[in-house]
Amino acid sequence: MIQDLRAARYCLAGVRPWFLRHGLDWQAFLDGGIDVETLRATGDALVEPVILQAEARASMMPEASVGR
Repeated sequence: MIQDLRAARYCLAGVRPWFLRHGLDWQAFLDGGIDVETLRATGDALVEPVILQAEARASMMPEASVGR
């Protein structure tokens, strides 16, 4: 989710081109998130801090889903 990108201290202006480079839909991400597996499949280590933020958020809010 967008808050996970911000918590990982990523610049949204840089993230949008990253999505494009990896063939991922930025608007779909904004609308509903993206699966952890899809992010990891990019092979880019930059996704790990975002995943860690999502996992931390989910651990504080059990009803939240990390992958979406």
